[in-house]
Amino acid sequence: MAEINTPKRPVVLIVDDDRNTREGLQRALQRRYAVRLAEDATRALDLLADDEVDVLLSDLRMPGLDGLGLLRRVQAQHPATICILLTAYGSVETAVEAMKQGAYDFLTKPVNLDHLEMLIERALHSRDMECRNRDLQAQLDRKFGMESMIGDSPPMQQVFDIVRQAAPSSATVLIQGPSGTGKELVANAIYRLSNRAKGPFIAVHCAALSPTLLESELFGHEKGAFTGALARRKGRFELADGGTLFLDEISEIDAATQVKLLRVLEERRFERVGGVEPVEVDIRLIAATNRNLKDLVAQGKFREDLFFRLNVVDIFLPPLVDRAGDIPLLCEHFLRECAERNNRLVPGITPDALNLLSAYPWPGNVRELRNTIEKMLVLGRGDKLTARDVPANIREIGRERLPALRTATLPAGGSLADMEREKIMAVLQKQHDNRTRAAVELGISRRTLHRKLNEYKERGLLPPEIADVAAQE
Repeated sequence: MAEINTPKRPVVLIVDDDRNTREGLQRALQRRYAVRLAEDATRALDLLADDEVDVLLSDLRMPGLDGLGLLRRVQAQHPATICILLTAYGSVETAVEAMKQGAYDFLTKPVNLDHLEMLIERALHSRDMECRNRDLQAQLDRKFGMESMIGDSPPMQQVFDIVRQAAPSSATVLIQGPSGTGKELVANAIYRLSNRAKGPFIAVHCAALSPTLLESELFGHEKGAFTGALARRKGRFELADGGTLFLDEISEIDAATQVKLLRVLEERRFERVGGVEPVEVDIRLIAATNRNLKDLVAQGKFREDLFFRLNVVDIFLPPLVDRAGDIPLLCEHFLRECAERNNRLVPGITPDALNLLSAYPWPGNVRELRNTIEKMLVLGRGDKLTARDVPANIREIGRERLPALRTATLPAGGSLADMEREKIMAVLQKQHDNRTRAAVELGISRRTLHRKLNEYKERGLLPPEIADVAAQE
């Protein structure tokens, strides 16, 4: 006979120094939940260490560590646990403090048992929904292109946040940044994360077309509109109907096409070249340029009213030299990507090679780095890419700029993780353990720096003087 798997009941831990309260709550809740009991915070922490607890119900006033102290410990060590505090001495100030510390709710005794059961059910449902949403967001990011946008630096984290916020809307997006920074990747991510993901994504590279060809390419043409127009042809606006149109290098369109584009954005309709019949479309526009549109407006080379129509959501992609802390992450990503494409095993990369790559200013930005990594992979002979595999021009310039990074160099055989740790330690020492300045120099967020230091502390890899400071935070 097949075994029937019954769903695991949520675990509720009741912490109260009053035995009658503990057992009374147990009797009320044990029908629907697996109930654990603890007479004080010390016992509660032992139970939490041994078993996964879904909901903590704790008295506020207890001998030893009180309810707020227990709440802080649970929030730090078991953040998924829902915490509800109980007290016979309720006050607004205490309730506010409990909520600030992360409590889900704050109830006064005697507890209304029906209300408590409803509260627990609602809290568990809310937590499950949050988990599902996080999982779905992670799946969308992996599936629809965010995984190709690599970066842990503050500028890139800001870009990711704007993409996630802007994508579900219908707002026009203007992406600005130097060539090679990944503007089309961002446009694709916005499209894939939007409500139009089932519709078409149509890209037009405006700089590659003459003004006459661009107008026909965008708006289509009627039969006989010009020499060679042997049949009616739909333009990119029509092809993008119900989806997203991406206009790359929009700064290169001529004045006449700018006027027509402005009208489309205002009225969502246009005429084909040589036609008089209006065509209505439902599109979301994303535009990109490697030039400063404000400067072009000031020079009279770009219409100000069109600029304002385009610049609803503005995303700026920084050059790679301004986020050099992302280079190790990008190298790892491109090594895996290029190895798979070239049917090669993924090689390691030595710290000296990584130092040279990190020191180089990358005028071609991320695109140049990707091409360089692929070249190193294809031409490399060993199971690790070394400084000898770095192209000569990059190696030469990198060595000139290397003194500032030389403290991060490890002996041969060091791992990428070791190189990263040594770099962080060197910058912390240089900045006299000022975490904010160190994070800025490293090109990462302060939060990421703290996470790294906590990891090193747990593994016993922090120097004593830094470990002492970390222990105080």
